[in-house]
Amino acid sequence: MIDISNIGTKQAQFLQRAYQQKKLAHSYLFVDSDESRALNTAYWLACLFNCTGENKPDGTCQNCKQILSGNHPDVLLVEPEGKQTLGIDQVRPLKEELAKSPVESSRRFFFINEAQKMTLSAANGLLNLLEEPVAPVVTILITNNSDQILPTVRSRTQIINFDNGEKPTGKTALLLENGFSKSEIEELGNLDKLDQAIKYFYQEMLEHNSLALVSAHKLSENAKLVSEQRYILVKLKLLAEHDLSDSLKLNIAVRMLDNLVEIDKMRLSNVNFRNSLDYLALNWK
Repeated sequence: MIDISNIGTKQAQFLQRAYQQKKLAHSYLFVDSDESRALNTAYWLACLFNCTGENKPDGTCQNCKQILSGNHPDVLLVEPEGKQTLGIDQVRPLKEELAKSPVESSRRFFFINEAQKMTLSAANGLLNLLEEPVAPVVTILITNNSDQILPTVRSRTQIINFDNGEKPTGKTALLLENGFSKSEIEELGNLDKLDQAIKYFYQEMLEHNSLALVSAHKLSENAKLVSEQRYILVKLKLLAEHDLSDSLKLNIAVRMLDNLVEIDKMRLSNVNFRNSLDYLALNWK
């Protein structure tokens, strides 16, 4: 639900000055640990540009209502929609839309939410859109971690940071670094039991224990949410990375990371989660 009352105040002031001075950039990267706030600010900017009310943006005029309901022809949102990644098939329509002139406005707005989830091909496909826009367009990428955005993409945007130096700590920071959104972290809730189950599964694999396959089935059965499935794979990766510092476990950790890379490829090919964990467990039987 878009709420243009919950925006980055300083960032909105900066964008309003750019709008008034007719100096809006054609592409921005909004970096915010609270991606919903950054997305609200992107919609606030589109409303500001199109509002017909006196106090712009009022959020109540016909143009604002169209934008906030997702029904304005010149405002387009692309996001993962529950998928693990943003693929080239989701970015390609933006390139097609780029050739079109605005329908009801003098400028179009393209928003890419959770941009850290773009695949390499999607990010590369976006470069021309950012580099040489044909139609009058403002493209806004929204991410919780700018380090996960391809450097060539970052270099073609004006970066606006929303966190003002206040960075999350602990497990929240770790999950943000690994591409989780704030809403996904809230969805995960308490992870103590899941952490323990993942640790047992990891240890069983290293010990070539046949129970690893049983644990794989239990994990897949209990991980109904996509965010939970992603968390399991990230946690396994972190456990393996931790073992890289132990010379006795180095080779095993490298092998585990190689297996997890293969699972990432399988997931991108729409292999279901249970089959992915089965593959991992059987590789260590």
